[in-house]
Amino acid sequence: MKIKPASRIERLPPYVLGKLKNMIYEKRRAGADVIDLNMGNPKDAPPDAVIEKVREAVLDPRNSRYSVSAGVYNLRRDMALKYQRKWGVELDPETEVIATIGSKEGFSHLCLALLGPGDIAVVADPAFQIHTYAVVLAGASVVSVPLGNDEAFLARIESVLSHLTPKPKIVVLNYPHNPTTMTVEPAFFDRVVEMAAKHQVMIVHDFAYGETCFDGYQAPSFLQAKGAKEYGVEFTTLSKPYNMAGWRIGFCCGNHEMVKALSTIKGYYDYGIFQAVQIAAIVAMREGDKHIEEQARIYQARRDMLVRGLRKLGWEVDSPRASMFVWAKVSPEHLAQYNGSTNDLCLAMVDQAEVAMTPGAAFGDLGEGYVRLALVENEHRLRQALRQLSRALSRSNAAVV
Repeated sequence: MKIKPASRIERLPPYVLGKLKNMIYEKRRAGADVIDLNMGNPKDAPPDAVIEKVREAVLDPRNSRYSVSAGVYNLRRDMALKYQRKWGVELDPETEVIATIGSKEGFSHLCLALLGPGDIAVVADPAFQIHTYAVVLAGASVVSVPLGNDEAFLARIESVLSHLTPKPKIVVLNYPHNPTTMTVEPAFFDRVVEMAAKHQVMIVHDFAYGETCFDGYQAPSFLQAKGAKEYGVEFTTLSKPYNMAGWRIGFCCGNHEMVKALSTIKGYYDYGIFQAVQIAAIVAMREGDKHIEEQARIYQARRDMLVRGLRKLGWEVDSPRASMFVWAKVSPEHLAQYNGSTNDLCLAMVDQAEVAMTPGAAFGDLGEGYVRLALVENEHRLRQALRQLSRALSRSNAAVV
């Protein structure tokens, strides 16, 4: 019998990152030591206190039972306390905070809760893939707006909100931005709230990299803006600041009606995060501030070294103020060797340089010409990656000439 997937599956484009991951897997299986800078997948360890707490919690048989999909109360309370401590935002842990199985799951299920056929979401280009395709999987449509962090960007969004029929239902934002590392100042979110009030549109802000900041920069929370909770929610995660990516724990905070809608959907889909992980996450938020600061210093040193090396290759790179990535514009000479395609370039570099990067085109049309590199390897491995890229690109250039 021939199986026909649902139409929502057919609306998804070929997943180039899946091809890239398969190539990395096959190279490693053949014995190659691929330096993987493709994913924001931390290799450094979580805080010691978190490890000790999860060991203790796993031994308690009560924690092996089903939990609750919204997260245990103490977990939600500690996230609310963290928002108050770090960003001066007051949250009700009962109605304005919900735990999610990572922010990616939370965002996807929120789209199911808020969007359906005929609805429209405004998403920047380039964008983290789930910001686009969770909307598609919910049966809604995406209107892409060229990314920015200024008044001109908001004017582009307002133009869509003013002229498109039906009017978009949500606007998706993400700062510090993945993949471009673009950042904003607090006044930006004040204008976002003004826009949301004027057009009666919901705001969904992905704040996954909000605690990984450099050079004294402090990323603002959307919820800091006056009136933000009336119009939107913000997603955070423990994956990046605490090196707990595989633990899959995040949060959606803000507007109580949006949080309630997400809670309703999650109640049908899951029984909550493993309770031992939730208990350990409480310890992370209570005791992990110094760990976050130290991890940011580690990433900053890696950033400085990688930016210098990429510039020596002739690539254009701004030094990011936040996130765990570097967003680099490939030199025209190097891109020309691979049909002007960052997809082809990145696939070739896995094969020829044994270095994995993410093609900018995977994040949208306006990402073409760029690559994203994650700061997950130590400085020795990053230097090695730069040497291997330089050799491979030199060989390719010689072959073309």
